[in-house]
Amino acid sequence: MNPVTPIPPIPPADAHGVALTERVIASVEAGPHRPILNYGPWAGPWLTGEPEPLPPALLAEAVFPSGRPLPPSLRRWLSFDAGLLRRFGWLDGDGRFTPRSLGELALDELGDLWGSCFDTVSDRFDECFLLPGGSDSRRVLATGVADAHGEYPVFALDVDDIPCVELMYPGLDVYLADTCGLLTIEGDGYSVLAADPVYSRRMLTHAHHVFGGEFAEECLPDL
Repeated sequence: MNPVTPIPPIPPADAHGVALTERVIASVEAGPHRPILNYGPWAGPWLTGEPEPLPPALLAEAVFPSGRPLPPSLRRWLSFDAGLLRRFGWLDGDGRFTPRSLGELALDELGDLWGSCFDTVSDRFDECFLLPGGSDSRRVLATGVADAHGEYPVFALDVDDIPCVELMYPGLDVYLADTCGLLTIEGDGYSVLAADPVYSRRMLTHAHHVFGGEFAEECLPDL
């Protein structure tokens, strides 16, 4: 067997926001047509052809429909490619954002039985976007209160045992870095980055804003 090449650590100055996204873009450029993930519906390539950047004039004026600003990682990623996120329903053909509430997204992705469990928290997650990942679970970026890097959290919607929404990444920057293989994450569980020395502060910030200091909330249907 060939030895596994260890992933070199990312310097702290490059571990967040635009700097981290730049590293992701360099990784994707080195293998643009490799699978995003190696299973299920997420096994498509990072790029289906050449990158499709959002036009600069459109990107310069872009905000979410709620009026919330784009996180720096997303703005940098869209300057490189909009095709990936368009494939996952973030943008329409004119480059306008097309968010869903958490309840709408869960129903679309998980069906009526499991999706309806998330209705009880949907009003707190009014602007959500699907990301690749999970088999029975899903990965969702939800706008709201940004952290110190201007980033919004990424959650896991889990329906194994008791349905719940759990904080998984402190931002799109870290989600992209992990998904393209730039990070080595120690431990198990969705919110394992809460114990990571690089990302714990950001995780705690989002946990405070969203769950009152917890990292997850059970989502039981109204009876």
